[in-house]
Amino acid sequence: CSSPPQCVTTLEGHENEVKSVAWAPSGTLLATCSRDKSVWVWEVDEEEEYECVSVLNSHTQDVKHVVWHPNQELLASASYDDTVKLYQEEEDDWVCCATLEGHESTVWSLAFDRSGERLASCSDDKTVRIWRQYKPGNEEGVACSGTDPTWKCVCTLSGYHTRTIYDVAWCHLTGALATACGDDAIRVFEESASSDPRQPTFGLAAHLCSCCRRVGRAVTLHCSASVLKTSVEAEPSRRKRPRVSFSRHMSLMARAVFPVSFLE
Repeated sequence: CSSPPQCVTTLEGHENEVKSVAWAPSGTLLATCSRDKSVWVWEVDEEEEYECVSVLNSHTQDVKHVVWHPNQELLASASYDDTVKLYQEEEDDWVCCATLEGHESTVWSLAFDRSGERLASCSDDKTVRIWRQYKPGNEEGVACSGTDPTWKCVCTLSGYHTRTIYDVAWCHLTGALATACGDDAIRVFEESASSDPRQPTFGLAAHLCSCCRRVGRAVTLHCSASVLKTSVEAEPSRRKRPRVSFSRHMSLMARAVFPVSFLE
């Protein structure tokens, strides 16, 4: 049998709780963020030796989440200071290249779409914002500073959530967007087929929660997903005991991963 996993290294340096970690697509960079308000970038060599190559102190409050661009060495972070920061390497050092402002409270999580041209952020203000990257010379005429691209909020999803949105996940296969909320529910959004890239529109495709539970009756929950439609339905189980039980359903959903599936 295979040997159990072993801890190969311990990275120390943060002065408070480490909130999030994320690998760059290349696998040679690891980003970490902490309650100490900093983002660290670690580099790992072929001998699996880790070295901190940059400490970024752009946020004014604790940093909740870090995520890498899917195909570039571009890093994004979300913070208690209500902002999103973007970082890139310049002349052998990492610098903050953009600050995205608009949320009215803590930004908890971030997710890039498959192309990396759009970024979703979710917040304590109960909204999800979609930010789009505009490069210099873009057809829309969005102003850019020098050779650096500009990120602009092109869509705000509001009115769907009644509490803090703790996590957001963008499916790179279907383009569906999932959120995890403090109201005990997971919601899945799909972009309209006729959506304008400059002002995209998203519709609620599924609302997953424990409200389907029937007291005193066994219930099996089925969740099916496709590019065109996501649906949830409940039906009586043919077995004596329910195969999916919500009796111990958590009062706070803190993570969501899409695609979502329940075994039948």
